[in-house]
Amino acid sequence: MYIHVKVTAGAGKESLVAKSADHFLISVREKAERNMANSRVLELVAGHFKVPVNKVRIVNGHHSPSKLLVVEA
Repeated sequence: MYIHVKVTAGAGKESLVAKSADHFLISVREKAERNMANSRVLELVAGHFKVPVNKVRIVNGHHSPSKLLVVEA
């Protein structure tokens, strides 16, 4: 399953808001340095879909706030 996310790094509090079935707004506390924010995004998405973290990966947008992720069942 492909999902689109818009990430805000360095936010005051973490949140994951579903805009639709495959579009999410995510805020993480980690800064966009050394892949820390991307790693936390993967953890939040994996928790939301109840899959292991290694089943979620970034397909496009590694250096952008808008990302395309794939979640494997």
